[in-house]
Amino acid sequence: MTYPHTRRDDTVDNLHGTAVPDPYRWLEDADNPEVQEWVAAQRDFTEAQLQHLPARGWFTELMGRIVARPRAGVPLKRGGRWLVSRNDGTSAQDLWYTAPTLEELVDGGEVVLDPNTWSDDGTSSLSTFTVARDGSLMAYARSDGGSDWQHIRTRDLRTGEDLDGEVTAKFSSPAWLPDNSSFLYTTFDEADDARGTATAGLGVARLMIHRPGGDDELLLTFPDEPHTMASGEVSHDDNWLVVSIFRGTENVNRLWVYPITTADGRSTLGEPVKLLDTADAEYTFIRTDGGHLYLHTDLDAPLGRVIRLNVAGGELTEVVPESDATLAAVEAAGEGLLLAYLDDAQHRVEYRNLDGSDPRPVDLPAGALVALDSSPLRDEAFVGLSTIATPTASFHVPLPVAEAAPATEEPDRLKGPHTLPARPIALSATSERFAPSFTMERHRAPSADGTPVPYFLITPDDDRSGPRPTLLYGYGGFKIPVLADYRPGWSAWLAAGGALAIANLRGGGEFGTRWYDDGRLANKQRVFDDFIGVAEHLISTGVTSSKQLAIYGRSNGGLLVGAALTQRPDLFAAAMPTVGVLDVLRFHKFTIGSAWISDFGDPDTPEGFDAAFAYSPLHRIEEGTQYPPTMILTADHDDRVVPLHSFKFAAALQAVSPAEAWLRVESSAGHGAGKSLQMVASEWADLLAFAAHHTGLVP
Repeated sequence: MTYPHTRRDDTVDNLHGTAVPDPYRWLEDADNPEVQEWVAAQRDFTEAQLQHLPARGWFTELMGRIVARPRAGVPLKRGGRWLVSRNDGTSAQDLWYTAPTLEELVDGGEVVLDPNTWSDDGTSSLSTFTVARDGSLMAYARSDGGSDWQHIRTRDLRTGEDLDGEVTAKFSSPAWLPDNSSFLYTTFDEADDARGTATAGLGVARLMIHRPGGDDELLLTFPDEPHTMASGEVSHDDNWLVVSIFRGTENVNRLWVYPITTADGRSTLGEPVKLLDTADAEYTFIRTDGGHLYLHTDLDAPLGRVIRLNVAGGELTEVVPESDATLAAVEAAGEGLLLAYLDDAQHRVEYRNLDGSDPRPVDLPAGALVALDSSPLRDEAFVGLSTIATPTASFHVPLPVAEAAPATEEPDRLKGPHTLPARPIALSATSERFAPSFTMERHRAPSADGTPVPYFLITPDDDRSGPRPTLLYGYGGFKIPVLADYRPGWSAWLAAGGALAIANLRGGGEFGTRWYDDGRLANKQRVFDDFIGVAEHLISTGVTSSKQLAIYGRSNGGLLVGAALTQRPDLFAAAMPTVGVLDVLRFHKFTIGSAWISDFGDPDTPEGFDAAFAYSPLHRIEEGTQYPPTMILTADHDDRVVPLHSFKFAAALQAVSPAEAWLRVESSAGHGAGKSLQMVASEWADLLAFAAHHTGLVP
């Protein structure tokens, strides 16, 4: 196979006494016309190859129908208004609707935000929004071309008009102050270059207060602490601003609280109370109650617990102890708490009184939790679930309320059924099911060190015989759990007759802090061993064979796939590393990459270099090795995992491998969020057609 020409140069780094050639360093400069010409040539080459894949047309047609199914998000009540996202399948981006009551929202409501009007090609999207407590104003963030940069504007919900002014933010969700006119947001030094293709480090983070009609105020920054960021949340009683301070993506943080005073239509903040000023655990704010904060933490509890902290004295009291399941999320819910547990990577939800007593399960169908929305100010909650085959379904959960009890009884106990009902809410038209009936099983595979690694195995019911073409997916990082949830391509792969395996690897969040720690820093190789162990188990149990097994992962999962295909090329028929971190010696030099040192280690230190160099996919490519057919997927506006990772990996693989090594570069797209429906369908169709071709799957 003749690939587009790629120039090599003689760049060599001496890193801790090791000479490390980097002949494709020049591909890091996205503004270089030579790089742009190279990308265009690679894009044209890959498109020409994709056109010859036998199943591409079949997957393109099916994916077009799958993404066109009507869908809706979970209803939210904000500032006295009900809101929901909807798409009837014809719009590139979801629209947001509002109504004064839930019943009117179910019936339709009126459009409050339509991102489809923000660009001609459907590549501008809504990344987040928040509504002021009184319901008058909305701060909403627009993302262009998939970039992580956010352009925040303020909309007057009474008139539907935007106020003057815009702020540039990143990784930020605006937090309204009680004056209903000012909000907090996070930005960085490099906000002046927010075009989405820049690769420079972001510089220092700043937590700002935006006051319409005036200059923005700096609230908090840490110029002497690289990678340190902060975010804020106002308590439901409007008395406190709770600020979480964290370094990069570390799963530990500090917690400060600022007293809030609101007078004459303006909120002011007092001096912070540095409640938890040592980042010794993860602390997530839940709610206040009098002079106490309720927090979800892994302090002395790797699977998570709930504690109460006295603001004045700092005394800590346990409210909900650690259990044998992972406490994945906690929300303030009416007069109590709503808790979501992961039990062997499968969700269950329960309600407890504010003192942690009287647990009551919520009667939900099986599914992966995608949304949990409640408030201390409401006596109802909403839960969003999805499955392998179905997108988000919404459920309404009425919460117990306190009733005055006779003097002979314990006062003010929460009344209501022991099991809380969950009523489905239809917020979109009924949509077609595209996946066939299937069976989902849990299995465990031995890793290299003997650790059992759980995984989901999903096979169509019409023919469960093996071995058969199988797609193996994994992630294994940043304490993020991988679930059997909805992704548009899963239905298409199952409909074509393939089997699907979803691995729960160390480094993820399925089994708490210890499981996460066992797959990061010096332990990162265990993640790849786990993935390889699952692959070997699928083969040894007859589910598939090495000639029928394709592997796929995104972002940190792209690193996973890159490491697996370079360490065990004999094990796989096809590989699709997508928006992956593939140069682990230089990841920390670009955009937000330095924030990931908590997972990957610091290559600028001898120990960090040794660990990263041992598995960095770019540096494990060797002449004379037969690598599996590989399609590397990236996007030109990915300013999180910048596309240079994929560029350099593709160039290196093309230089040594006689098998396919294709580079698919999406235009006007980023790390994944905010893609138009058409982009989503096209990417899945190409990815699945490539996997089908090399595993022998014929739809």
